[in-house]
Amino acid sequence: MQLPADPPAPAGRARLSPWLILLVPPLCWAGNFVIGRAVHADIPPAALTFWRWAVAALALLPLAGADAWSRRRLILRHWRFLSVLAVSGVVGFQFFVYQGLQTTTAINGVLIIATIPVAIPIIAFALDGAKVTRRQAVGIALSLLGVAVVVLRGDPRLLLGLHLAEGDLWMFLAVPAWGLYSVVLRRRPAELPPLTLLLATILPGLLLLTLGWGAELALRGGFTASWPLLASILYVGLIASVLAFACWNHGVEQVGAAKAGLYIHLMPVFAAMLAMAFLGETLRGYHFAGVAAIAAGIWLSSTAGRNRT
Repeated sequence: MQLPADPPAPAGRARLSPWLILLVPPLCWAGNFVIGRAVHADIPPAALTFWRWAVAALALLPLAGADAWSRRRLILRHWRFLSVLAVSGVVGFQFFVYQGLQTTTAINGVLIIATIPVAIPIIAFALDGAKVTRRQAVGIALSLLGVAVVVLRGDPRLLLGLHLAEGDLWMFLAVPAWGLYSVVLRRRPAELPPLTLLLATILPGLLLLTLGWGAELALRGGFTASWPLLASILYVGLIASVLAFACWNHGVEQVGAAKAGLYIHLMPVFAAMLAMAFLGETLRGYHFAGVAAIAAGIWLSSTAGRNRT
């Protein structure tokens, strides 16, 4: 479904390419991944997921609340579509990732999440019959190879040290959850603006998360607030949620789920960059090799015809 025509851009101001906008989500989510692992012992996964989206909803209310209320009949008419987005993207994917980070290592988690671009075309084919061109398939394979080079630090022998933990299984659940979100997102009603769509997706998700958080409180207890923890919640709520999801939703609308999904492969690259900036790690030759393979894979996929899946 096509987006409604946007108003003309002011003179002298070029509209950002969706390919540039799609760089924002993996960068934000790489930070979310690092933070989720860093605070895993300080806040349980359901609590972190709930407060992440509560912060996001509070930030969106002044921006899209009035518009959402004026379109409430349209929103209610598409409650099934919004429910699928809420369950898969807001509740399922985020909880599975935070739950997985409780017990899995960063290398296992990133490697599993990086398979999302492989899952998206499969789900698109199952739901919509969308086909992947040979060029896109080569791009996916090449980009996935680049991810493996970065995650395995250029040493295939590290594969022998990978062991599936309980957290890995949670990460595997996150992969189809995000694939489903990205594919179904293409069915967005044209009358529903992006920020309004995001708010309308978050609110039902928060209802489900309230139940999950309540069960977690009864079983595991709560958490002790601290300034670093509050700063982490603000980051995952504002940057990894509002900003990243708005850019992702826009990018998927413009180029399709399969092509946009390739940008997930940039998460390990950005994670390595964040580790260099905040942990003092050094850039190695395998980083350059991995980035080159990922960039080539994205280029192959993004230039493969005009099929919008």
